[in-house]
Amino acid sequence: MIRRLTLMLCVMTVVSALPSAALAQKSVADVLGRTATPEGQPKSYLEEIMLFSYVENSYVANLGRTGRGNVNELRFYDHDNGYTFNAAEFSIKKDPSERYRLGWGVVITGGMDSQKNHSLGIFRDSDDGGPFFRNTAKYDLAEAYLSYLVPVGEGLTLKAGKWATLIGYEVYESPKNLNFSRSFLYTLGTPYFHTGLLATYPVTKWFSVTAGFTNGWDNADNNNGHLRPTGNFAFTPTDKLSATVSWFVGPEQNRNQMHGGVNNRVIVDTTILYTGIDRWTFAVNFDVAGEEKDPLLVGTRRDADSRWGGVAGYVAYDWTKALRTALRLEYFSDPQGVRSSETIVPGANVDLWEVTATLEYKIWKGLVGRLEYRHDQANRDAFSVRNVGGRGLAPTSEAQNTITLALYYSFF
Repeated sequence: MIRRLTLMLCVMTVVSALPSAALAQKSVADVLGRTATPEGQPKSYLEEIMLFSYVENSYVANLGRTGRGNVNELRFYDHDNGYTFNAAEFSIKKDPSERYRLGWGVVITGGMDSQKNHSLGIFRDSDDGGPFFRNTAKYDLAEAYLSYLVPVGEGLTLKAGKWATLIGYEVYESPKNLNFSRSFLYTLGTPYFHTGLLATYPVTKWFSVTAGFTNGWDNADNNNGHLRPTGNFAFTPTDKLSATVSWFVGPEQNRNQMHGGVNNRVIVDTTILYTGIDRWTFAVNFDVAGEEKDPLLVGTRRDADSRWGGVAGYVAYDWTKALRTALRLEYFSDPQGVRSSETIVPGANVDLWEVTATLEYKIWKGLVGRLEYRHDQANRDAFSVRNVGGRGLAPTSEAQNTITLALYYSFF
């Protein structure tokens, strides 16, 4: 443990010694030192190309007993106990505009987080699944797409390629989240990426509609020949308040799992964000989801349909420009236990609660530290999977507590 903490502090020291010239830069024009276009005039092409890059590492200490393989069960980016080099990312994107209608984006990542983010068909085969992902590369093409602004009405934006899901409040890029650890809604309940086509149209200044088709839930390859619709309705009545209702529907099962029919997976996600009170951020995220004839339940019960969902609430306060605290409270319902099947035998009802408190401090320039405490609670044993006598592997605890120290350095 001491060796790993020392390594983490060394990484922090090395990163803090990096030159600050590129810090807080956003566009290629800024990086090159070009003079900004006067306000009210169309931006130059280089001003429209936006950069984002960071590196992150963390140390997670489980205050109780970890599970097999020294892991924190039902977690995601903080799944491994101890030290983890989480991520190194480089993102370059250009949104389409009236002046330059063609847009594009590429995001390349490395580290342990990349190993878990893969879509099927891009550095991950069907024989490698969570939570361990031992056979998958520790690098990823997280996003790669083209977009185009069609001059129709208020402007129709088309987007094709691989992109982060529309669903959920939290995202795969840690610095953009209020907390370091991810919610159960993110970990267990929602997709991460899609490959397909989207169309977005602003009906009014405060309401837009997005709809399209994908190859599925974290699928770059289409595993059953069906396209899955997705989309959202975005309401932005003010620049301080937004509400988004996103949805996804379609069969996710392989052809040999469909049992004579098309069995759809459906999720409806609602996210509300409010920043209208100085220094405060409030957000709430609701999910309702289910799947027909879930493969984990077929053959074990008459009603093989699964359902899951939950709610997570967020509140953050900026004490100073450098110091922020954030709190997340969450409830996740898994009545058939299929989303918790990492530790629970499918068919059992599982209710999960968690509270996460995060202290974030901007140490120097782009160097940010996070100290986080998280408590997970279940209505039955769901954590600390161990070899229990003649029963074999089984969860042995209803609760899980962790403390995490995470450091990231943002270049852009």
